[in-house]
Amino acid sequence: MAKLSNSIEDFIMSLLEETDGTLEIQRALIADRFNCAPSQINYVLTTRFTPYKGYYVESRRGGGGFIRIVRVELKNKNSLNKLFYDEVGNSITKDKADQILKELVRLEYITEREEGIIKVALSDRALGDCPDIKNEVRASILKNILLVIFG
Repeated sequence: MAKLSNSIEDFIMSLLEETDGTLEIQRALIADRFNCAPSQINYVLTTRFTPYKGYYVESRRGGGGFIRIVRVELKNKNSLNKLFYDEVGNSITKDKADQILKELVRLEYITEREEGIIKVALSDRALGDCPDIKNEVRASILKNILLVIFG
């Protein structure tokens, strides 16, 4: 499943590069190309093309349904801070936190070494003393880290 998702993501990314960051395509065409259900395309869109990764996705369903994906350059620190801060919310899973950290590395706000250190601090093991509220504690820690990064 991950291999298929990666292939779909790579395909969409290559189309975005060819179209200077804006793409409009029918979901069914992508599903046919990869011989998969349209729900697989939805999964890739919701997990790989998110606002905090710099994408705006508009989707219309139905027979003539289409997907519009726009790559948004996030250059303003305040906008980035708000976007990431809002994405974290009051609770965040380890996987979602890892995705945000990966994006911060891509945008060159933190190094890979810093990413590793932060991942350890946000890990389930580090939050083992508070299993019932670990996602809330993780969100609080990550939001404080974001305040330092975008300070």
